[in-house]
Amino acid sequence: MGKYLGSLLITGCVASAAPASAEPVVGEAPGATSTVAVQQARVHAHGLRDEAAMILVGTALIGLAAAVRRAAA
Repeated sequence: MGKYLGSLLITGCVASAAPASAEPVVGEAPGATSTVAVQQARVHAHGLRDEAAMILVGTALIGLAAAVRRAAA
């Protein structure tokens, strides 16, 4: 049970850090401009990226499988 809760904690931290890393840099000079080609990334309305959502679903499935295995034993 402790490993399961630990994995949920780590997954939550990773999922919450993904949107924070996309914030713009603070403290740049207002007159400094540069031309950079940037690919637009789609962000879902709920704020989770596909990778983070898959990690959360996978963790939940692993926990569910462990609970079923314990109940069957």
